Amino acid sequence: MISIEKCNLCPHRCLVNRKNNEKGFCNSDSSLKIALTSVFYYEEPCISGKNGSGAVFFSNCNLKCVYCQNYKISSGGKGDKITIEDLANIFIDLQNKKVNNINLVTPTIYALQIKEAIILARKKGLNIPIIYNSSGYESIETLKELNGFIDIYLPDFKYSDNKIALKYSGISNYVENAKMSILEMYNQVGLPKFNKEGIIQKGVIVRNLILPNNVKNTKEVLKWIKDNIGKDAYISIMAQYFPTNRANIFPEINRKINKKELSMIENYIYKLGFDNGYIQNIENDEEKYVPDF
Repeated sequence: MISIEKCNLCPHRCLVNRKNNEKGFCNSDSSLKIALTSVFYYEEPCISGKNGSGAVFFSNCNLKCVYCQNYKISSGGKGDKITIEDLANIFIDLQNKKVNNINLVTPTIYALQIKEAIILARKKGLNIPIIYNSSGYESIETLKELNGFIDIYLPDFKYSDNKIALKYSGISNYVENAKMSILEMYNQVGLPKFNKEGIIQKGVIVRNLILPNNVKNTKEVLKWIKDNIGKDAYISIMAQYFPTNRANIFPEINRKINKKELSMIENYIYKLGFDNGYIQNIENDEEKYVPDF
């Protein structure tokens, strides 16, 4: 049974009593804390579409990525405390803005409160898809608790090697937990299904952020997806990396990726025979998605 009284919501299993304001790896207590809500247009086209995605950015994180672009939120804890009812109302307010979905960004450590908010919001008329947008570092027990409440899973699969995960994100058991979690997500919601406008309604899209000088890492992630889910899996390869936060302490990732690295990944995707997904364009430093296969 998952609980914040002996917190085991993620694979850290810190077992701290967050209700007594004890804090573990993620630095969260019992409060529900968000940094931003927004109609967001910069996700994959099947998520944002013309109407945007109703994004809720949660404060704190169970990873410590040295290159995190949202580090003021994830490690700095920037944000405001709200109630479960507040969160339910935010969902309804976003739906009233005609967004395509509710996009829960870094939700893991608030999974129980989010579940309660979804229940309450559905009673108030929430009827658009819910996206669980996470790092991929998840507990199977927590995901099972959310079964039936999440329509779309949007996990990162950041690393194929725990040595890299430990070096850049402070996690020594990322790989095995990400693999198990992604398979559980597929068991719950399957491959993506779309409405007539091409907006995703249900399913899993697996993301990977290409890191400079780490093409092998992305290739091994892609190979695992192909071997364990198949070429019909939807993938999203992100080229938006830039050195920020504490990335400058590692010279090998203290730059953007280049076109050669992206081309190597594109060629490998074709070699594996993937049919579905997105590759992010780096032409003119644009941060937009272009269908490439």
